[in-house]
Amino acid sequence: MMWKEKYKIGVELIDGQHRELFRRVSDFVKTVQSEDKWDEKLSKVKETLEFMKAYVITHFDDEEAYQKEIGYPGYERHRQIHQRFKDEVQKYAEKFQEESYSEETVQEFGGKLMAWLINHVAGEDQKIGDFQNRGGSV
Repeated sequence: MMWKEKYKIGVELIDGQHRELFRRVSDFVKTVQSEDKWDEKLSKVKETLEFMKAYVITHFDDEEAYQKEIGYPGYERHRQIHQRFKDEVQKYAEKFQEESYSEETVQEFGGKLMAWLINHVAGEDQKIGDFQNRGGSV
């Protein structure tokens, strides 16, 4: 899963964060699918989870601040989508604590991250770029 230039919304800070998210999720999925022993994969799994928990909050805050700044009309709806994703990541964090990182749940988490990232960045976030590029009209 690779970053594509067409995903850019034209705001350097946000595009840079999206690139980083794509890079991390790609690495994570590659690790999970590799032939390495499960124990060796676990540190990468934990690292990615910690990264996602922290980074999505930073990224979403920045993205929401930008939407406010340009008077983006879809702000509230977009904020709710972000909140649901933060809740989802948190839910997986708790699940991993309880089940001690079962391979099945980790695979599921990887799939969710990938699907979410593509749908959100290629779908929802493009609307912000479109709005901005049209000079703030819907």
